[in-house]
Amino acid sequence: MDQTENRLFPWNAINDYMLPEFRAKVIGTVLRGINELAPEKRTAINALLRRLLNVPGFRNPAGAPLGVRVRGAVSPFERYSDFCALILQSWCDLNPVLRDEVYKALEGRSFENLLPPTEDRSLLGGFQTTWPKAETYEALDEAYFSAFPDKKDTSTDDIRLMAVWLVNRLPYDLFGEDEPEAD
Repeated sequence: MDQTENRLFPWNAINDYMLPEFRAKVIGTVLRGINELAPEKRTAINALLRRLLNVPGFRNPAGAPLGVRVRGAVSPFERYSDFCALILQSWCDLNPVLRDEVYKALEGRSFENLLPPTEDRSLLGGFQTTWPKAETYEALDEAYFSAFPDKKDTSTDDIRLMAVWLVNRLPYDLFGEDEPEAD
């Protein structure tokens, strides 16, 4: 058995795959929609923000303007795996339509042991590092848009992040056959 098969990356390794603007957008979505989350997630996020975020002029960072909180939360998202996982799972929870659509597009593809879409992946301990070579981001985008042709305005960044979260893998150790090249 290959040693890479059981290796996990910490949740915050996702930052190597995210553009800074998209990272801020994801964090902003969660902080803007925090009141829509389950009470235990809302409490956990607020507790971590209180512990990890220092906003001058505010004893409790929850009272700071949204933009200030988002900018301040970027560094903890990059540094702390538990905070990153909580934000990503919350983002997934706040986007149930996209979650279910991406899950349907992933079914029957090369990803093994796909958990149900509503399963809390933040409890898993980290991202698996293996990824099927044939499952490029472009192939996942195409699968999504083929399954949902009326959703052409959906961001490929959103589709790709949701796919990575749902399959609990980062495209690090590629395995499998290459796609045959067209002549």
